[in-house]
Amino acid sequence: MKISVLTRRALLAALAVGAFGLAVAQTPQPQPAAPAALSDALPVPPPPDVVGEAWVLMDYATGQVLAGENVDKRMEPASITKVMTSYVIAAELKAGKIKPTDPVMMSENAWRSGGAGTDGSYSGFEVNKTAPLVDMEKGMVVQSGNDAAIALAEHVAGSEDAFAALMNAYAKRIGLKNSNFVNAHGLPAENHYSTPRDLALLGRALVRDFPEAYSHNKIKEFTVGPITQRNRNVLLWRDPSVDGIKTGHTSAAGYCLMASAKRGDQRLISVVMHSTSEKQRANDSLALLNWGFRFYETHKLYDAGKAIASPKIWKGEADAVRLGVARPLLVSMPRGKYEQLKPVMDVPKVLVAPIAKGQAVGNVRVSLDGKVVAQAPLVALDGVPEGGFFKRLWHELLMWWDSV
Repeated sequence: MKISVLTRRALLAALAVGAFGLAVAQTPQPQPAAPAALSDALPVPPPPDVVGEAWVLMDYATGQVLAGENVDKRMEPASITKVMTSYVIAAELKAGKIKPTDPVMMSENAWRSGGAGTDGSYSGFEVNKTAPLVDMEKGMVVQSGNDAAIALAEHVAGSEDAFAALMNAYAKRIGLKNSNFVNAHGLPAENHYSTPRDLALLGRALVRDFPEAYSHNKIKEFTVGPITQRNRNVLLWRDPSVDGIKTGHTSAAGYCLMASAKRGDQRLISVVMHSTSEKQRANDSLALLNWGFRFYETHKLYDAGKAIASPKIWKGEADAVRLGVARPLLVSMPRGKYEQLKPVMDVPKVLVAPIAKGQAVGNVRVSLDGKVVAQAPLVALDGVPEGGFFKRLWHELLMWWDSV
């Protein structure tokens, strides 16, 4: 039986409609999204009141300041200075310039300037005797020994002045913009200062770059000879998530505390300066950490080395170039707001080869409520060399035609 052309077309159309209807019927229908928690729609409440003259709360992963007051005010850091000393020692150890087993001499200068006969904290190592560098460092970190800090500085650099030059060089490398160190221990000295932001960045750098050295800060007590001393950071006993980092006190600096805690995958760092008592600095620091963990979360937005855009490229061997970020792009933000993030990619309208691998060709900005909360350069993940002569000539013609 012959079927006319019109009949055949009608049958094909009917089959197509039937197939389309079947596809629609089999496609799962979107389910309504779960309602957001009521608290997600509310603004983040203000941070707790802090008695200290200057303070900051920083997210470790991003370096974002979540809250603070006088965050860039230059102040005496007291014994928090020893975190910078720890960083320098760890860096010199990694470079192979010193060893954990090095015998470090408790010189008469270190003993007289920072030992038991002074008003400050001391480690208890005997004068004119040596101790392994790692033990001397624990005496500085756990017991906040000023004498141990001086002895270590003399061992690493020959003198405390030379060691202070190393401290400032490493501080610059870390990115501390408002800090200057003239000694290794933090006792009052002219032109010796830092800020809450810089100290938080310093703590962040120690955790990131030298986790083993950082781990000394959670040791609760350390014994030298017949003397056992407790770590002055009382938060180590009050909250199991707190694993550092350093206290400080002089009459000029008041009571200071740099604290850090990790809960799950999130770490926060707080710095409270010029508080009124040991109890107050501890209470305020823990309140800040609790507030930050309750109301903020950290997200990875883009992985390093993965393409997030592939714009067209002219006159190249390839017709597109893969763009991504060189380092993971993270953001710390109020809890429950992740779905409200808005990414925008700024890439030139016309990209022309050659483009080198790693070359910055734009940037990505992520906003929340109209405010940029994270941004990073977009870099070429692959190099795109120039195409052959005829391709370049053809693309030149096409580019001219598009511009007319």
